[in-house]
Amino acid sequence: MADLQDEPHSVGIGAEDLPAPAVAVAAGALDRAVALLAVHPVADGCNTLVRTLHQRPYHDIETSDTGVDTDIPRLRAGGVGAQFWSLLVPSAREDVSGDQALSDTLDQIDTALTLMRRYPDSLLLALTADDLADARNRGRIASYLGPVPGRTLTDSLGALRAFHALGVRILAPAGAPWAREELTPFGHEVVREANRLAILLDLTDCPPTVACRLAGASKAPVIISNTAAASLNPHPGNVTDEVLAALREANGLAMVTFDTERTGDSLHAVADHLDHVRAIAGPHGVGLGASFGTGPGHPRPTGLTDPSGYPRLIAELLERGWPESEVALLTWGNAQRVLRDAEFTSRAAGHRR
Repeated sequence: MADLQDEPHSVGIGAEDLPAPAVAVAAGALDRAVALLAVHPVADGCNTLVRTLHQRPYHDIETSDTGVDTDIPRLRAGGVGAQFWSLLVPSAREDVSGDQALSDTLDQIDTALTLMRRYPDSLLLALTADDLADARNRGRIASYLGPVPGRTLTDSLGALRAFHALGVRILAPAGAPWAREELTPFGHEVVREANRLAILLDLTDCPPTVACRLAGASKAPVIISNTAAASLNPHPGNVTDEVLAALREANGLAMVTFDTERTGDSLHAVADHLDHVRAIAGPHGVGLGASFGTGPGHPRPTGLTDPSGYPRLIAELLERGWPESEVALLTWGNAQRVLRDAEFTSRAAGHRR
């Protein structure tokens, strides 16, 4: 079984290989950050590249291109070892039928699986927590499919089981009829079945009351794959301290985004949000979910315009006094834990059945 004690495959990235800094960081802290990421790489909770590539099917992500902010060279330069590929689509809005949302989601899954097949030396489809460490040790980026929109599940759990069979491991309830203002009886069935299948629930954009209900109903940890602290910026997509406290109680994970509208316009502002989430959700409840994968024009904090900026963010946290053990939880350990805990819950549910 591959795990953190296994010798990681080095990708040969050092501080001298990074692009010229957009923000000042101490050289010593940057060297420490690069060394730490070589052992505990970033498990990023949100990237929308699949949607972008669905619209631009001939784009080659093995070479850097200013037309999109994510490619394999910049993922490697940033020390990204695992990526959750978002499969949410605009048709997941409430004014689109569930059938259309399902069809569009299946198209997204097909695009994602094609991406894995096209770049087998860099991307590895991940289905379990063990795949996280296995991919890292083989010099590949573990690739998890999801979230998919919860509104694709209407009156049956069959779609959820089909998603699981296709490799999906994350479901987003936001906007689903069964999780709008209250968690309905069918919503409770969805939570139980997701727990049984080891599919994580992503509470991004859920109303605070519903998010707390979902966190309490799930026997497995829940995540928020891209968010920031509402206490620092009352953006509607940011998470409240009440929800962060519920996540801490449920051993969940809030992953902080790199979006100027939600965090502020600098790397230091993102670090402020990470400080706050860590203080409320605890060191075991904070992660990273940058929401890269977009084309030009999407506002990004200075110093974090693409995945290659991760080492500078980690250096900033080290300079702020974060212990290396807690930085390792932020980048890698917390994501691995929620995946393992979801699998443990799944096995326990199988025994009960």
